[in-house]
Amino acid sequence: MTIRLFPHKTHFDFMGRRWIGFAFSIILTLISLGVLLERGLNLGIDFTGGILMEIHTEKPVDLAPLRSALNTQGFGEVSLQNIGDTSDIMIRIQVSKDEEQSKVTAKVKEVLAGQISGAIDYRKIDYVGPTVGEELIQNGVLAVLCSFAAIMTYVWFRFEWQYGIGAILALLHDSIMIVGFFAVTRFEFGLTAVAAILTIVGYSINDSVVIYDRIRENMRRFKKMPVFELLNISINDTLSRTILTASTTLLASLALFLFGGEVIRGFSAAMVFGVIIGTYSSIYISAPALIYLNIRPNAPAEPQPA
Repeated sequence: MTIRLFPHKTHFDFMGRRWIGFAFSIILTLISLGVLLERGLNLGIDFTGGILMEIHTEKPVDLAPLRSALNTQGFGEVSLQNIGDTSDIMIRIQVSKDEEQSKVTAKVKEVLAGQISGAIDYRKIDYVGPTVGEELIQNGVLAVLCSFAAIMTYVWFRFEWQYGIGAILALLHDSIMIVGFFAVTRFEFGLTAVAAILTIVGYSINDSVVIYDRIRENMRRFKKMPVFELLNISINDTLSRTILTASTTLLASLALFLFGGEVIRGFSAAMVFGVIIGTYSSIYISAPALIYLNIRPNAPAEPQPA
């Protein structure tokens, strides 16, 4: 016996409530841009520069008290994680332009010596300079822009130019939301944050393409149906698939957030938020945008009054 979590056929009026979705998106976009301009991002070591240390200890070390001890020293962002086993630790500490690397390194060694019993083997000490951080910022922005261009080109050739514009509007919406999320929550914004943006972009476009496929199929079946009704039918046709995909991805992201540890907490939190936003934008941004892009010139956009 097959168990259905959702009805086989739904009849939600998504397009009738599109203005609520537009208003919600505008408000969130303004909040995101406002917080970003006012407070900026909490840039991580990848972008600002800092010290990277790899150490090996005689006995396993609990990272929580060690992290607390380093955070009380007035350093910038501090990140600790095990590499391999609990005796191998990677430490990343944010350093401002005015601080001397040697003094910060000496202070870190002093704190480690007081917190860790036994000998400490400093296997690697590197410094990421501000110049390298600026290059990483440029490369991160370039990666996002290139992904946008590739996605728009793919959607444009697979469907029509209207679909490509609708997809890019949704992806711009999602990217602004994710950047705003990092600005509001103050999670460290580094290369993992760029990875989160690109992951959400991929997830969102996948959802949009599924809906676009059904829209194109229904356009062939219902040649005189108003675009408004056609979009509603297409979204309802794919709704169960959309919800199931979002639910399973959300569960995996929640597991990472709850049990993945401090190092990837920002990434996993952004993924949880991004899955929700990506699912929302595929329904309320990329699809309704087609109403205003003249996707079917010979048919009315809105239902005609009786």
